[in-house]
Amino acid sequence: MRWRIVGYGVAAVVALLIIAFLYYRTPDTNPAAMRAKYGAPPSQFVDLGNGLTVHLRDTGPRDAPALMLIHGSNASLQTWEPWAERLAQRYRIIRMDLPGHGLTGASPTRDYTPAAYVNVVERIRTKLGVDHIVLAGNSMGGGVAWHYALAHPEHLRGLVLIDSVGQPEPGNAKPPLAFRIARLPVLREIASAITPRSLIADSLPSVFGDPKLADAAMIDRYWELLRYPGNRKATLDRFALAPDSATAAELAALRLPVLILWGAKDQLIPRASGDWLHARIPGSKLIVYPGTGHLPMEERPDDSARDVERFVQGLRDGSILQSNRSP
Repeated sequence: MRWRIVGYGVAAVVALLIIAFLYYRTPDTNPAAMRAKYGAPPSQFVDLGNGLTVHLRDTGPRDAPALMLIHGSNASLQTWEPWAERLAQRYRIIRMDLPGHGLTGASPTRDYTPAAYVNVVERIRTKLGVDHIVLAGNSMGGGVAWHYALAHPEHLRGLVLIDSVGQPEPGNAKPPLAFRIARLPVLREIASAITPRSLIADSLPSVFGDPKLADAAMIDRYWELLRYPGNRKATLDRFALAPDSATAAELAALRLPVLILWGAKDQLIPRASGDWLHARIPGSKLIVYPGTGHLPMEERPDDSARDVERFVQGLRDGSILQSNRSP
């Protein structure tokens, strides 16, 4: 009798979980509707081969210095629009949705390692026929950028790291809840189907020094693009990977001009990580923005775009390169 009661209890719990799953389940967004809403010109959908089509924007004069911009985890190319608005008259601005993000959707290989993303960036550079670029990356995209610099230094004029990953996590640190869920088969399947808007509305404001910058339109965009087909499972695939961190030897090998931009109030990757990178990258320059969070290009667009333009101008006239090579 006791086992029968236990069996009924388990069945009841399972039934409640199924009911909760069906009630709270949030379906994928419609790809056509999302392309109409977020993929209008100047967006392009570029076939890179092997089943991968990437959503990108390539604006500005074709003969101008090229800036290629790499967004962070769960973001999209829209994060760079403030820079594009300020710089595209004088520079060629190339930004993309990495696989597993935005309107690009899932990778055909389900490979979301830094090496796989470096390969995508290189294929985009080759496809667009750009010989040399200044590469900028925010957060996870900063990791992709410095990995690219190690793999393909011959194509880089300079590197810009914005609130970038790189500093190793403390050895005794507990992984965030989302990362632990991503490594548990049953929970990850539930998480890939239940993504309420409130999840974004509660978390996105903390990315900014001024939480009010995460307005309703931005929350909707993050929520809708996260639910673009394949992106939620791709997110869990990425979260299941080991954290992306650099060694001192890797950073010391970055023998090119490097600008580091950081928000002083970043709650995701603290300012101390910017100091750590600056101390290990030879000749790098660090600029910290007071009162600013994880996305200086959105929160301080005038200041950050001006600082990047000065950096690129220094590359063109040789002053930064000469300084970087000095003892």
